[in-house]
Amino acid sequence: MTAEVAQILVQGLKYLGAGLAMVGTLGAGLGIGILGSGAVQGIARNPDAAGAIQINMILAIAFAEAVAIYALVVAMLLLFVG
Repeated sequence: MTAEVAQILVQGLKYLGAGLAMVGTLGAGLGIGILGSGAVQGIARNPDAAGAIQINMILAIAFAEAVAIYALVVAMLLLFVG
């Protein structure tokens, strides 16, 4: 294998790895969607608890979004470092 072919192969594998790293954002997106749905249903059933439900929802969304941000950071590191 020549050096040029090896370089092309490494570049292609970087793109593949970055794409696979971004698959982690699918779980975060699904989790946030399910969480929002549950919060809206909970508020609709018990409007008096809207404040507590909203605070817990925002906190849980922040944790779920952190997973997506970590996946993005890993993808960017794979693409632009090394």
